[in-house]
Amino acid sequence: MLTAKQKSIVSATVPLLETGGEALTTHFYSILLTEHPQVRPLFNQAHQASGDQPRALANGVLMYAKHIDRLEALGPLAQQIVNKHVALQVQPEHYPIVGACLLRAIREVLGPDIATDEVIAAWAAAYGELADLLIGAEGSVYDSNAKALGGWRGGRAFKVVRKEAESDEIVSFYFAPVDQQPVMDFQPGQYIGIRLNVGDDDIRRNYSLSAAPNGSTYRISVKREEGGVASCHLHDHVHEGSEVELFAPSGAFTLQAGDRPLVLISGGVGITPTLAMLDAALKTSRVVHFIHCARNRGVHAFRHTIEALAEKHSQLKRFYCYDEANQGSEPPHAVGRLDLPTLSQWLPAGTADVDAYLLGPKPFMKQVKAALRTLGVPDAQVRYEFFGPASALE
Repeated sequence: MLTAKQKSIVSATVPLLETGGEALTTHFYSILLTEHPQVRPLFNQAHQASGDQPRALANGVLMYAKHIDRLEALGPLAQQIVNKHVALQVQPEHYPIVGACLLRAIREVLGPDIATDEVIAAWAAAYGELADLLIGAEGSVYDSNAKALGGWRGGRAFKVVRKEAESDEIVSFYFAPVDQQPVMDFQPGQYIGIRLNVGDDDIRRNYSLSAAPNGSTYRISVKREEGGVASCHLHDHVHEGSEVELFAPSGAFTLQAGDRPLVLISGGVGITPTLAMLDAALKTSRVVHFIHCARNRGVHAFRHTIEALAEKHSQLKRFYCYDEANQGSEPPHAVGRLDLPTLSQWLPAGTADVDAYLLGPKPFMKQVKAALRTLGVPDAQVRYEFFGPASALE
């Protein structure tokens, strides 16, 4: 049980985390991934190399320390962590390993004068409390997934029943369960975990579900990333008939019911979760403005799908913005970056009272979020998700 004094000690370390948290978490990951290879599949090495993962952990640890007296103030952060952990199948036995490495990193980075036995004991108690909270929440999700119609616990074998190119860079994979039993529904916007065997390595990744739930198959649409271990393996070595292991759908970036006009804004492969959202919205009378940005027509996936939907549904307005001018047919509605004047023209006329969902590269989302704020869209009505570790868009 975390005592009042221990909470005070943890809170007192906040200034140190604000100035040196990333160095601490970088050292933590070095210890963890070097000495405990059994947890490596839970981490994307590209995010380690870029620094995204240490920065995300540093922010999470800082937020926890800041709100140690009122964890409810963490808001959606805790739920984001739970969903990511579930999609990768983090288990209770992983937590003691992580805790031991974190405490060692605190001691080694801060030094004995700051990281005294009392400080380490306080952080051990704080970590234990947080671990218990997450283990309990994740256990509830695992139980719920196992009990759901078509649900399951752990990994489940699926076969690729269809593989289809959607653009010069993006390929869709359709999965059906090997056991030929139903699969659980999911909320539009959620992702699914996949386990791949790449050489001698166990690789786990999350990919957005890019088609509406149908009870029998799942679809993901994957962009080939330069140097991407999982994406290149999927493109080059996973074909129709291949078997993979999938973990149950997860994620909190989901379409919320409402009557306000819906604005779906995506960049690049960020289009994938918006497709299931769009399908659900078009089953209502809700006005939808679908805005997609891409480098050029060659890498613009699902354009024909959106065009076909726009012909059937008058409530759907679609707009495309390309970095590069189109040299052939099917030109975009604008060329260049999605700037404030263009976005203003493409929002529903006469109102900033919309529900906006955005997904794409972080610089893109940061720019769009700032533009939406300038145009008067309330922050509470703007929702977004990250492909990798979460970070602030401010």
